[in-house]
Amino acid sequence: MTAATTTGAVPVWTAPAPRFGGVLADDAAALEAYAAAGEELLARLPPKPHRSPAQHAAAESAVGACRAGRRAFLALHAEAVYDELTDGRTRHLRLTDLLYAAADRFPGLAPTRTQMAAEGDWIQAEKEGREIDQAVFCAAVLRSASAGAHLIDAMLKPTPRALELLDGFRATGRVELDSVLVERVGDAAHVTFRNAHCLNAEDNRLIADLETAVDLVLLDEGVRVGVLRGGTVDHPRYQGRRVFSAGINLKDLRNGNISFTDFLLGRELGYINKMYRGLLTAPEAEAWADRTVQKPWIGAVDAFAIGGGMQLLLVLDRVIAEEGAYFSLPAAEEGIVPGAGNLRLARLTGARPARQVILGGRRIGTDEPGTHLVCDQVVPAGDMDEAVETAVRELSGPAVAANRRMLSLSEEPLDLFRTYLAEFAVVQVARSYSEDVLAKVERRWQRSQARD
Repeated sequence: MTAATTTGAVPVWTAPAPRFGGVLADDAAALEAYAAAGEELLARLPPKPHRSPAQHAAAESAVGACRAGRRAFLALHAEAVYDELTDGRTRHLRLTDLLYAAADRFPGLAPTRTQMAAEGDWIQAEKEGREIDQAVFCAAVLRSASAGAHLIDAMLKPTPRALELLDGFRATGRVELDSVLVERVGDAAHVTFRNAHCLNAEDNRLIADLETAVDLVLLDEGVRVGVLRGGTVDHPRYQGRRVFSAGINLKDLRNGNISFTDFLLGRELGYINKMYRGLLTAPEAEAWADRTVQKPWIGAVDAFAIGGGMQLLLVLDRVIAEEGAYFSLPAAEEGIVPGAGNLRLARLTGARPARQVILGGRRIGTDEPGTHLVCDQVVPAGDMDEAVETAVRELSGPAVAANRRMLSLSEEPLDLFRTYLAEFAVVQVARSYSEDVLAKVERRWQRSQARD
């Protein structure tokens, strides 16, 4: 297939859109040829930051057309593709593995490892945006009730890294990861965030470490309750103080180091969903109670819980905050979607306060009447340890896990979560490449460079 004619030095996209007939093999071959034509055009252009306006337009035409082709193909074949990649749903593939399997088995449907590695050489504003194509694929799978549920199951299974560390954790009660410390104290496992250089902001490394930590807490039979708390940080304003979380690391977003599969979608399907719905240990069982391991979770909030930090609190069973702390979801200011916060916050606060927080940037401080909607207890900073110990005792009873399981089922049915994430996947990745977000993170980065 010829991708383009050439007008002067600029190739022009001319490939006709494929007509899919509903036969998987034939339609896959047509998509492969169409996507190859798009790659041919891109190969004739300089890298994105060095393109002229006309070259940008040519690239956008090819990329947009190929993306539309993928959407049309997946509208017909998403379930059949998923079944083939998972051997009839007998294998559980995590997001990244699933996407690369799709790229290998159905060329042109999803970015390859080589293409994604090349994207990693650029800051966010200078990438081709291949993660958008990953989101198109994931959204199509999640829109299917059957395939989407199977993918959610795959992401609820223990990670290989946690399984490797489990025996050591059971024996010593301690695992020290790069950005997280997990310690067993009595009936509780304390998970401490240690991204000290960035106010415990979330990045790819912290998300991976937190999923490992959550797996260990849920797998260790000696643990009844999980406790999340931020460690001490290096920031001059909070030097030596504990901070819960500053949310997404916007410097990493600017630098192109926030992954769609490992962070933007992976955190929602990974460690946060495991805390909420439990760890999948027996996928073949019929009853949900027999398939998963669930335990109650406590959040101890020092200083603040911003963005992703506040999102995390929405799935916990007890939230304790120190006096003077505050909570916020600055989604409108940052220009992105606050994870599953839009799905969950209104359940706790009601619709109007949720809109004030998400759309208007309202902060909820511990001295405000609305604090009780997102926080169970406010204590002086010096009393936090005692308050956490009391909460552990109260939540360690044998019936607590069973009741919180039933609460979760009634509050957020799996299909509601699945359909939300199908839309979230495409909306969030599009926002992460939008001009307003790129401009904001660039301005913040420039200011930080000037201060340094």
